[in-house]
Amino acid sequence: MSAASTPLLELEGVSKRFGPVQALDRVDFAVNAGEVVGLVGDNGAGKSTLVKAIAGIHSADRGTIRFEGSEVSISRPQDATELGIATVYQDLALCDNLDVVANLFLGRELVSSGLGVASRQLDEVRMEHETADLLSNLAVTIPSLRSEVGTLSGGQRQQVAVARSLLGEPKVVLLDEPTAALGVPQTKQVLALIRRLRERELGVVVISHNLADMFQVADRIFVLRLGRSAGEFAASETTEEQVIGAITGVGEGHEKREQQPEEEGG
Repeated sequence: MSAASTPLLELEGVSKRFGPVQALDRVDFAVNAGEVVGLVGDNGAGKSTLVKAIAGIHSADRGTIRFEGSEVSISRPQDATELGIATVYQDLALCDNLDVVANLFLGRELVSSGLGVASRQLDEVRMEHETADLLSNLAVTIPSLRSEVGTLSGGQRQQVAVARSLLGEPKVVLLDEPTAALGVPQTKQVLALIRRLRERELGVVVISHNLADMFQVADRIFVLRLGRSAGEFAASETTEEQVIGAITGVGEGHEKREQQPEEEGG
């Protein structure tokens, strides 16, 4: 059980400043294998900055990051990717005019062996097989692997983006507002996919403004407020009201949490 006691990803005392703005202030955060952590907070709370620090878009000014128990440095996106951290941003970065297979392998196309290597001939058959296997394992429902992504529903597009992030076999997946602007049926598809990522023993971090969604899939809910940790809750043992209290700074639980950084920072 030692693997369970060591978080896949752990941040300790991470801070980040942009000019006069303290975007993150001594934040401790962790995610374990086979766990979904919901990251919530108002606009400007520091959620995106925290995810970008993990993803290598921003380097932390201070603090320690550990991956599988070892201290690591993440100063660029390649560092995060090589460690096994994948990020699916809200804009998805899909090419609408390309089909599902082409989107999954964009930038890492497979080349045919033999004479195909010299001519850079793409191994379409292998890429299609690998796409089919991956989508099948994730129970993703797409009309056709050769459908242009622009013709898919919002939920299907989100599933394609998540599937693409898994091609590199990451251990941690960060999802930025995965259910934003989706209807009820499409939201169900995406939440089901998040549960399947947990079943694959991945560590999953989900940023969302939708607390109802968070309570459906998250094991823990981590609250940021004004760049600081404002509370951490087991989803099965708390209520939306308690989490909202931590987000807004109203409530006894938040006040207790707020005192801790003051004492530690002395």
